[in-house]
Amino acid sequence: MKRSLPDLETLCLKEQVAQMVVVRASGYLFDHQIQYPQWEPPTAKLQYWLEHLGVGGVILLGGSAGEIALRSQQLQNWAKIPLLIAADIEEGVGQRFSGATAFPPPMAISAIANKNLSLAQHYATQMGAITAQEALAIGVNWVLAPVVDVNNNPDNPVINVRAFGETPEIVSKLATAFIQGAKAYPVLTTAKHFPGHGDTATDSHLDLPVLPHSAARLASVELPPFESAIAAGVDAVMSAHLLIPSWDAQQPATLSEPILTQQLRQKLGFEKLIVTDALVMGAIANHYGTNVAPVLAVEAGADILLMPIDPEGAIQAICEAVESGRISAERIRASVERIWQAKLKVSRGAEERGSRGAGEQRSGGVGEQEVRLRFELAQADTLATVDNILRETQLVYGSVPLQLEISATDSRPLCNLIVVDNLLACDFLGQHTEAIALPAQLGYTTNLIDLHTPISAIPAGNQLTLLQLFIRGNPFRGSAGTTQVAQDWFKKLLHSGNLQALVVYGSPYVLAQFLPLPPEVPCVFSYGQMPAAQAIALNTLLPT
Repeated sequence: MKRSLPDLETLCLKEQVAQMVVVRASGYLFDHQIQYPQWEPPTAKLQYWLEHLGVGGVILLGGSAGEIALRSQQLQNWAKIPLLIAADIEEGVGQRFSGATAFPPPMAISAIANKNLSLAQHYATQMGAITAQEALAIGVNWVLAPVVDVNNNPDNPVINVRAFGETPEIVSKLATAFIQGAKAYPVLTTAKHFPGHGDTATDSHLDLPVLPHSAARLASVELPPFESAIAAGVDAVMSAHLLIPSWDAQQPATLSEPILTQQLRQKLGFEKLIVTDALVMGAIANHYGTNVAPVLAVEAGADILLMPIDPEGAIQAICEAVESGRISAERIRASVERIWQAKLKVSRGAEERGSRGAGEQRSGGVGEQEVRLRFELAQADTLATVDNILRETQLVYGSVPLQLEISATDSRPLCNLIVVDNLLACDFLGQHTEAIALPAQLGYTTNLIDLHTPISAIPAGNQLTLLQLFIRGNPFRGSAGTTQVAQDWFKKLLHSGNLQALVVYGSPYVLAQFLPLPPEVPCVFSYGQMPAAQAIALNTLLPT
């Protein structure tokens, strides 16, 4: 069964405004699996938003790729108008949905660019194409990537390794390559976070950062990647929750007409979708009323409101603003026309490929869908591409592999000490994953700790210790650097002479905090944290 978009003339004001709203939903199929109940509604409420409110899109998080294929079909079935289904898949579909391909963070590709720009562009193009293809295979038609922020602040806690680099030139070239790769498939791409979140030391998920730079500095550093992305045909630009006094001393970019309309729409000539960053984030939610921010964002020039705290209240507030004359009906109509163009792109393109896109259900049964997923997700050549990027960007210090036969004369037992940010949110580790399994095969005992583990909780003893650190800047982490517990253990092991080797997964900025090491202590660094990165790093470090 196929559905087409209705004529805009048939939509009332409330239905038009609802199309401007994208809500958050769990990728899991059942309510008891919901992981973030403050953001992810239960089934009855989500179905009400789609069937009766007629919201225009959904952003998904959680679940496997196979589950998302079913979930996206379920959501499209509920929707009265074909949906945009989005996901934050900056590092491949497997970053969010297990079973699909996960890439190392974009900064890994910038490390290649420093040595071989053409090779880096090739990898960025492949990354865009693979991400788009796998997204489409599971029913996601809106890729919330690439990040085009220039991460020129090592203390940036939220962008960090999510960026394609530290200079506008490299970011522009690699982000453009990603967009060009994705354009081979009927999905939307998104340049974020306008006008540039790379030089902040505050996480906008938690509070409102201030970018104090002059207009001239913004034009020379922050804006060029957005200009390149627009020239490359990016489908959407996401706003940043930043206060930029040189452009608007009163409102953050997401709520600023001088920034979204005057700078992005008029000065840069961007004619496609402007989408807010999530309105539930602390930078907005902590400073503006629940239904105040959505109205301000529309006034500023946003076409799509991502994750308003109260979707129904936001729709009502915007309708009231139109009815009172505060916002014109033409302003709403202009946004919905842009949304329609985006939905037409993903619907028509999907039809041409013979797959399901926005507004189209495949006629095949579960068996056909299973076969399709097996032949479109995590294929051997895509996994080889990931491995190549990991190998190209791995750093090794000191002498490897370890000579365990020499250590056999040492009476100290072998310990594998793994430090992560949060053990409860650590989906890249398990008994079967290489960071645990490979050392265990060589006689290492395993200890896992996180930032909540006091150093006294694990007896140090006199153990020859392999220290593995999984640390990188991430949203809500609040810090770009290493945790205190990691520093404490590193210093303790180094001082006692028990540090056998160090492996750092994630951030080169974290790695720098542990260098230089004594020459007898080897170190391996990987940008990736997934099992493939663990395997490559430990097969380099440990004897086979």
